[in-house]
Amino acid sequence: MTADIFRFADDLGPAKIVHIYKPSVNLKAIVVVDNVAAGPAIGGTRMAPDVSVEECFRLARAMTFKNAAAGLAHGGGKSVISADPAMLADQKEETIRAFASAIVDITDYIAGPDMGTDESAMAWIQDEIGRSVGLPRELGGIPLDEIGATGFGLAVAAEVAQDFCDLKLDGARIVVQGFGSVGKHAARFLAEKGAVLVGASDSKGATVNQEGMEVADLIAFKDSGKPIAGYPNGKKLKRDDIVGVPCDIWILAARPDVIHADNVDGLDCKIVLQGANIPVTLEAEAALHKRGVLCVPDFIANAGGVICAAVEYHGGAQSSAFAIIEEKLRTNTREVLQAAKDEGLKPREAAIKLADTRVRSAMKLRRWG
Repeated sequence: MTADIFRFADDLGPAKIVHIYKPSVNLKAIVVVDNVAAGPAIGGTRMAPDVSVEECFRLARAMTFKNAAAGLAHGGGKSVISADPAMLADQKEETIRAFASAIVDITDYIAGPDMGTDESAMAWIQDEIGRSVGLPRELGGIPLDEIGATGFGLAVAAEVAQDFCDLKLDGARIVVQGFGSVGKHAARFLAEKGAVLVGASDSKGATVNQEGMEVADLIAFKDSGKPIAGYPNGKKLKRDDIVGVPCDIWILAARPDVIHADNVDGLDCKIVLQGANIPVTLEAEAALHKRGVLCVPDFIANAGGVICAAVEYHGGAQSSAFAIIEEKLRTNTREVLQAAKDEGLKPREAAIKLADTRVRSAMKLRRWG
């Protein structure tokens, strides 16, 4: 497994890969610190039963590029805990605390919330080792999932992207794959700009209404603990059938590699907005680009959360976090999409060029070896 990782390693990283195993509490976890030239790595702690070392590395590299593109004084990293996030609350707290104690000496990694973890989990990590972001308000944090920092950034990116594909947000039909902490806020902020939600999914199913759905009503329904497929004002679909729902903006806000060679032809949209990390395979991105579908890369579009986390880590306020997200997302999205247009590149190629340049500039200022 470790040998396979070196197929992806390069002169940017990873700086370290740490495997954690504590049989007494059934803890299995992986931490990848990719690059710390700009500062200690910030990256989410994901809890899922099926995340590989390769996926963790890919997510960590996405964080390196995301933090660099956003101009943050932080490198990129990621951690995954191999477990069911729906486990009993007491068991989950024990697992998270055990994980925290295991990473106490990985001082160049700062944990944040991710799929399967939240502000409470970050509070437990903070309590154990004094090093996490995305904390509850009660601990002086800016709860990025609660306020929708990533979703806010996605709406800003969409507002810029409309100028590059002959689309107006006012009246644009949107579909959200993964109506959770990122997806529901993206829908909310886009609805405030006039967009219309016509489809949404969660891990158990999907709901569609081409006449449009009331976002606040759907959020309340989802937050009540009911599966989204049971929403009374929509048509029930199987989870993966959300791919074929026609719209203007298709938003990914769940797992990696959701759109791939086998289903990419089913997408019917003008913009793919990547709210999740690495949610579209490179092959699928190439196919979409060939068809004229604008893909806004993940580490550009979904940087709102980590920007908010960095503001919190350095003692900033929630109001300043939103202002900084707005400024950075608007500037970086436009720079990437304009470069892609002017240079005949795919948006991801332009984004990697931007981020890679910034990472290497930081590396030149460090004693690297």
